Amino acid sequence: KSINIKTNMGELKDLIDQEIEAINNIPLNGGIENAVELIYQNVHQQSGKVVVSGVGKAGHIGLQLSTMLCSTGTSACFLNPLEAQHGDLGVLQNRDVLFAISNSGLTREILELVELSEKLCPEIKLIVLTKNPESPLAEMANVAILTGQTDEICPLGLTPTTSTTTMNVITDLLVITLMKKINFTKEMYALRHHSGYLGAKSKQ
Repeated sequence: KSINIKTNMGELKDLIDQEIEAINNIPLNGGIENAVELIYQNVHQQSGKVVVSGVGKAGHIGLQLSTMLCSTGTSACFLNPLEAQHGDLGVLQNRDVLFAISNSGLTREILELVELSEKLCPEIKLIVLTKNPESPLAEMANVAILTGQTDEICPLGLTPTTSTTTMNVITDLLVITLMKKINFTKEMYALRHHSGYLGAKSKQ
């Protein structure tokens, strides 16, 4: 049975265009810059760290963000919100920044994590990445970074697709902006990468 390649290519191009439109509609309202400044003050000036958390697909993005921060000069770790309720909450300190990711801003596990974190460390700062500026999570935040009101390209409108694309772009922008803020150099990069392709390239 033959496949109509032209039709499939047209459908794929439409999906790509929808993703691009969502990226272009990311609100540039100062959230990223304010988050960078907060991280700079707490981590680079006060020796704290960024503790990133999320559930499901947002958790995968959070894990990637934490590793990107570590590799580019900003101390960070990922905190599983479930494990946090079984002792891992102890990783938090007052000078840290909690970076919570939730598309809806309604994720129960993340809301509970924020409440528990504030009880343990009343001075901890909170950055939130969400699409919903009126959500309980956004209202708790010192800084809220908004993804914009995006529709998922999933035919069911359920699977995180467009929302995770915008989250990935935003976290990339945050990391790059922070690298510039701290004047992160190739030599500093090489100190953190000792093996593999990037390790070799950073030492050239």
